[in-house]
Amino acid sequence: MPVFVPAHRLRMAALTIQGGGIVAYPTEAVFGLGCDPLNGAAVGRLLAMKRRDVAKGLILIAGDPAQLCPFVEPLPDQRMAEICASWPGPSTWLLPARRETPDWLTGRFQTLAVRVTAHPLAAALCRLFGGAIVSTSANQADRPPARTALQVRLALDEPPDYILAGACAGSDRPSRIRDGRTGRILRP
Repeated sequence: MPVFVPAHRLRMAALTIQGGGIVAYPTEAVFGLGCDPLNGAAVGRLLAMKRRDVAKGLILIAGDPAQLCPFVEPLPDQRMAEICASWPGPSTWLLPARRETPDWLTGRFQTLAVRVTAHPLAAALCRLFGGAIVSTSANQADRPPARTALQVRLALDEPPDYILAGACAGSDRPSRIRDGRTGRILRP
């Protein structure tokens, strides 16, 4: 999917995340809200914007699998080969969280949901930021997710600090979620 976004807009989005802000950006299916996963204040603000319970946990997206290593424990080689073969793409995997992974990411779970995105803007944002970012749909809990920058503005009482305008990749459903240990599909 060819995407053109001026480089300064992508830099502004990455700088916003690095500065503790929240960015809306297009993904494979919907606009996501993202922030630095290690910034507890930013994650708390994002959860408040969405009215999302911290116990539910969050998804991290990355531009490449190495960006996820600080957050998750590797599985046996055969399991990791299957997981990595599904990336980049709309496959989210639940992997065992590292002991030092913050509870505001894992919620009540001992796993963390992770994905290497196939969306060129989201992947470029992760690479420019220098690591994985939080990725949760740009909407309040139990409301339809935003699929355009305008819908992002209308979906939230408090707007994100920056909106990286661009087109979603056209998928009609959120990413599939699978258990990394077993391969079992949890959300088709």
